[in-house]
Amino acid sequence: MNTFFKALNDPTRREILELLNKGDLTAGEIAGRFNMTKPSISHHLDLLKQAGLVVCVKEGQFQKYSINTTIFDEIVTWMMHFK
Repeated sequence: MNTFFKALNDPTRREILELLNKGDLTAGEIAGRFNMTKPSISHHLDLLKQAGLVVCVKEGQFQKYSINTTIFDEIVTWMMHFK
């Protein structure tokens, strides 16, 4: 759960999640939306994968990313215990 909150702590990663919430994107498509290097975007995507927030499927020579809503459901369920 710590990796979940650490991943959400960064504005770039939150923006990536907002993009993926609209639909699946390749790593290149994601990188094209930011003014930073591809290795930097790759690092952010790796942290999102480690936190379970995104999943990646290799399609030919591309890696397609999608949001993992299951982890959000688990966190919301956990947080509701405190309501």
